[in-house]
Amino acid sequence: MKKVLVFGITDTYGGVESVIMNYYRNIDKSKVQFDFVVRTNDPAYKQEILSLGGKIFVTPRLSSGYFKFKKAICDIFKNNKYDAIWVNDCFLMHLFYLKFAKKYGVPVRIMHSHNSSNMGSFKSKLLHKLNKPFLHKYATHFWSCDMCASKWMFTNKIINSDRHMFINNAIDTEKFAFDDSARKSLRDSLGVKDNEILYGHVGRFHFQKNHEFLIDVFNEISKKQPNAKLILIGSGPDEEKIKDKVKVLGLDSKVQFLGTRQDTNKLYSAMDVFLFPSLFEGLSVAAVEAQCSGLFVFASDTISPNTKMLNTLFNYSLQHSASEWAEFIINNYDNKTDRKNAFKNIINKGFDIKLESKKMQQFFEKEIK
Repeated sequence: MKKVLVFGITDTYGGVESVIMNYYRNIDKSKVQFDFVVRTNDPAYKQEILSLGGKIFVTPRLSSGYFKFKKAICDIFKNNKYDAIWVNDCFLMHLFYLKFAKKYGVPVRIMHSHNSSNMGSFKSKLLHKLNKPFLHKYATHFWSCDMCASKWMFTNKIINSDRHMFINNAIDTEKFAFDDSARKSLRDSLGVKDNEILYGHVGRFHFQKNHEFLIDVFNEISKKQPNAKLILIGSGPDEEKIKDKVKVLGLDSKVQFLGTRQDTNKLYSAMDVFLFPSLFEGLSVAAVEAQCSGLFVFASDTISPNTKMLNTLFNYSLQHSASEWAEFIINNYDNKTDRKNAFKNIINKGFDIKLESKKMQQFFEKEIK
């Protein structure tokens, strides 16, 4: 059995965590087993990871002191034998994991890029810039969700090499397929009537997701569509600020904050329209899930163009005002579309996790001698 140490699970149920867990759930664990190194005592999916046979190692953050951090990481490699390390990141500030993995003889060392721009502190941005020229010294393989993420993380030399490859942000397409019974039950529980249009968003409350503008757009929509409602799924540092904005605009009766949910796949079926005005993205998992459910998706043009799987996704510039966004959405939304077969088209695009996980498994079996 091949053993892989994975970095990338935080305490948030975000897109990167979703990608990692989708592959972990579906890979043949009798042939490839994942363990996880995390920086929190309560990582997302903790109980599921343990139930699937994975170990979890908690290490201090680099900010707690370099030598303390180094000792914790090196102890993992001293006491456990790994065939590969898979580092999932949006910055190159975690190059240390690859560096120590090389030192302790881990043969396959993967850096996986998940975003197309910066979203962190000045320190993380600086480390990204400083580390980029040295990545090839420590990583043996270079993965990304698409070319936008590759260009952000890797040099042209790496991108043009045979060690660079794309790993699709695949999902369980059947799980996210439109479910009419779930739509009825969830809309009832949310207090959404049949004649009301339910807008939705899934994402961490973080400046990248552009929630403030999203609320401005919905405010304009509600002026033109009195029967419009909005649900926001997720949590994060900006949540209270967005709640305050909703109150100031008098949208309390129209907007629901659902927090972190385990039934997000069913909530897509309850929605009619998915709003996604992110400031930047790699290939968004949430946008793929929304399309799989047959939703109309209105996204900013700053996200990866490869996110568009179906003709129900529309891109619009953030240079336009919230009022112009509202008009664009209302003019292009068609409630007569057939949502039931959308998931089949996502499968045809190569985003079904059952098929993609087999490819990842074959990679580890081939590359690890």
